[in-house]
Amino acid sequence: MAEEVAVRHPSKDGLPIVHNVNRSDVKMALMKGIADFNARPSHLLFLSVIYPVMALIMARLSFGYDVLPLLFPLLAGGAIIGPLAATGMYEISRRRARGRDVSWTHAFDVFRSPAFPQIALFGLFLIVIFLAWMGTAQAIYVAIFGDTVPETIGGFVDQIFLTKEGWTLMLVGTGAGFLFAVVALSVSIVSIPLMLDQNVNVVTAIRTSIRAVAINPQSMSVWGLIVAVSLFLGSIPFFVGLAVVMPILGHATWHLYCQIVERTPQYD
Repeated sequence: MAEEVAVRHPSKDGLPIVHNVNRSDVKMALMKGIADFNARPSHLLFLSVIYPVMALIMARLSFGYDVLPLLFPLLAGGAIIGPLAATGMYEISRRRARGRDVSWTHAFDVFRSPAFPQIALFGLFLIVIFLAWMGTAQAIYVAIFGDTVPETIGGFVDQIFLTKEGWTLMLVGTGAGFLFAVVALSVSIVSIPLMLDQNVNVVTAIRTSIRAVAINPQSMSVWGLIVAVSLFLGSIPFFVGLAVVMPILGHATWHLYCQIVERTPQYD
């Protein structure tokens, strides 16, 4: 069971109480996420999003290869905006925990939630981080390879894996991506579930999320690794697995929030 790091009252800085969690708590949240998905499968909701997005990418590839250098950063950046895409899963888990009627269509109830304006504002914040990551990835590629783009996918693969510049790109790009991932995880680990559950603004939600990571660096690192590996495996092959991986991670994130943050639910 999680241990509290403060008395059971709002902290002096006005933030919700944050608990200590360990790896067993992270595992429990993941198991509960799987249980929520099995009880109310929502893969069709994600398939309806994933396939149109991938169709756009494939269509762009069919008309030219200048998007190739940004393909991996684009996929990796999905982890940055993933918490926003999973908002509907938080709502389903929240309703299920309260013993209310649940179906996959309730994922859209977030649009009627009093918290929606704050969630939308936070979504814009995540998009800014995502665009900053894409700009950084593009700048790294240009700094190493210039404006030259391979004419074929095979040429791009050879460029990345069989050249010194390619190895440099992977090393520098991975380092930059790690920094962006840490920032994204720190600001979003509990932010949207907290706003959906309690009457807090986006600044309070972000501060609480950063505090949660600061208090639980090891457990949050384990969770970040689980998310990264799950998204990678879900992308093979042809991103079909994301239709299962993303809902499960969304449900699990809700349960992780419930373990980390002292809950005082204020929304029905």
